[in-house]
Amino acid sequence: MTTQGNAANSAPEVAAENGTGAAPPATPVPELAELEDRWLRAVAELDNVRKRYGRELDRERTAERARVASAWLPVLDNLELALGHASDDAFTEGVRAIRDQAVEVLARLGYPRQDATGVPFDPNLHEVVTVLDDPDAPPSTVVRVLRPGYGVLRPAAVAVSRAARE
Repeated sequence: MTTQGNAANSAPEVAAENGTGAAPPATPVPELAELEDRWLRAVAELDNVRKRYGRELDRERTAERARVASAWLPVLDNLELALGHASDDAFTEGVRAIRDQAVEVLARLGYPRQDATGVPFDPNLHEVVTVLDDPDAPPSTVVRVLRPGYGVLRPAAVAVSRAARE
């Protein structure tokens, strides 16, 4: 009980000493500055986590789109093979329309078809399957597309012209 009495007696003495009758001004508390610093760091870390999550989400979305599109490539290849052996009738035209629609969907997803001939060989777009002697084509030119490519999903399998032998 004497502790409470001493605390009660000390407050009026402090108020009387500064002459205002009010409590002395608060001095900065080191713990408060430390807590504010920790809070600012936590807010910055949360912002970094949000940005990192956003980038990771974009990467995962792109990778999943590529996985799904790649799964459809064998179906598209089989449509191409079927069209290569089909006769010209209404059914063949329907299959060709379906194939064209699938090619268009892949292009809209960011995987355009690469099946041009007469273009220079580009290792980023083409995979050389064979090299042919073609006197009409400049060296390292795509002379035949054996399997079309689709953007970064897969390169086009091509036949490339050889440099003229001397």
